Amino acid sequence: MLKQVHLYIKGDVIGVGFRAWTKIQAKITGVTGWVRNSFSHPDIFGVGGGVETVIQGDEKKVKSMIESVKQGSPVARVDDVEVYWQDAKEIFDGFEIRK
Repeated sequence: MLKQVHLYIKGDVIGVGFRAWTKIQAKITGVTGWVRNSFSHPDIFGVGGGVETVIQGDEKKVKSMIESVKQGSPVARVDDVEVYWQDAKEIFDGFEIRK
């Protein structure tokens, strides 16, 4: 059964290749969705922005991806990840980096 989660990732995650790393992890894990830098939620990220991602797949793969994101890439620093489970409104074919 398809599960979807929306993550808000806080920390030193902009300008360190975090989006590209997330796309690679999604391919390895076998999930679909998207990732982007976000400066439009200062209430969540503060003034420096953060990264948000939507991940779809079976529950085991989605949970595995959440754990990968919480660990972060070797050059990033993840301080916090807000996790919001959602009903899927659209089905993604792959995983993309959005602007």
